[in-house]
Amino acid sequence: MVSARGQRAVRPRSRLRRRQWRAAAAAYLFLAPALILLGVFTFYPVVFGTALSLYDYDVISPPRFAGTAHFRALWGDRFLWLALGNSLKFLLVVPVLQALSIGLAVAVNVPLRGITWFRAAYYLPVVTSMVVAGLMWRWLYEQDGLLNFLLTRAGLLERPFAWLGHPDLALYAVMFVTLWKGLGYYMVIYLAGLQGIPPEFEDAALVDGASRWQVFRLVTLPLLRPSILLASTISAIAALKVFEEVYVMTGGGPMFRTYTMFFYIFDKGFQQLDLGYAAALAMVLAVAVLAFSALNFRLFREGGWTYH
Repeated sequence: MVSARGQRAVRPRSRLRRRQWRAAAAAYLFLAPALILLGVFTFYPVVFGTALSLYDYDVISPPRFAGTAHFRALWGDRFLWLALGNSLKFLLVVPVLQALSIGLAVAVNVPLRGITWFRAAYYLPVVTSMVVAGLMWRWLYEQDGLLNFLLTRAGLLERPFAWLGHPDLALYAVMFVTLWKGLGYYMVIYLAGLQGIPPEFEDAALVDGASRWQVFRLVTLPLLRPSILLASTISAIAALKVFEEVYVMTGGGPMFRTYTMFFYIFDKGFQQLDLGYAAALAMVLAVAVLAFSALNFRLFREGGWTYH
């Protein structure tokens, strides 16, 4: 038999356990909408796409199991290597975009009258539709467009130049549009990071005799490392998944020189209706995104700068 003292000791533990269960149930209840959305729009497509990569499916005919045939065919697919190479070239945007965004965030992080209007102006391309921006830049890049007009009038070009029609320059012209459109977005991330740095750190370094550049390099940048990790990871993923700019401005041309991985997946899946092979291509892209994200975390989380 349990003594009265033992019963009194059990009751608080049981009440504590019930309270813990209720707290956990309430937490999962609040998380349920987000978990449902993640399950429907993230986890289910990943599982479905992985399974689809093992089948031949063209929407019209029933799926037919193909095993690893699609993955074996990838090695001999020259368009895969061409598209993957162009997507990797797009990663050149990332360091340039992050450096310019940090510089722009530092420039607008000053208590001047009307500075919020400048911040809004720099952010305006972010809220502009990519279709609108792509059409605008395609017109600017035309042989009789505004860019050629200004460059020829300034004497920098002898004659108008087809920027999007040149095989060696078309990809970089599209990359510049990505740079222009993303600059304000990452500026906001770095601006939030700069405003979260206590001013005492920089003031102490200045009192110690450090120059403004030394303060920025040895104090501000290391304290900005979480923002750099976030922004560079997002930027690298976006660069590997670029699609809208290519679709609107070049359609993958000229001569497949702007043919990226995401555009190749779209071409195979929705234009050629080879959904099984497109799913296999998507698996390759997913592995590349995970690899570069892990590399980015390793560089900026485990390495990085320290203040001496």
